[in-house]
Formats: sequence, structure tokens, C-alpha cells
Amino acid sequence: MINITKDTIIGDILDIAPHTAPIFLSIGMHCLGCPSSRGETVEEACMVHGVDCEKLLALVNEEANKAQ
Repeated sequence: MINITKDTIIGDILDIAPHTAPIFLSIGMHCLGCPSSRGETVEEACMVHGVDCEKLLALVNEEANKAQ
């Protein structure tokens, strides 16, 4: 089971669960390949984009743990 927290780096999430990318795109993270966005934590990204971190974590964890 994948457990993504507010301290998880976005690049790490995309490496282990690339199918979560649409969730990040939906909150306005349109530059997922940029070094700055890949190096941000979930919490940092939420602060920059004005998103509720707990809600985003719930969505990302649910999607990351779906059978592929």
C-alpha cells in the first residue's frame, strides 16, 4: 500500500504512481515535469495553489492505491 503524506515529494509520487498526474493537473499544477514542481512537497504545492491539503491527500492516496 502506498501512503502519501503532506511531506511526500511530488516527483516521488509521480514516479511510483504516475496515474495520479491528472489530480495534480486539476489543481493547477500544469508543469509537473519542471524541477521546481517535482521537488515540492504535497503541502508546499497545496499552499501555492490554495488547495486543502487533506482533501488532496485523500484523492491522491485513493488513486495511487487503485489496482492498475
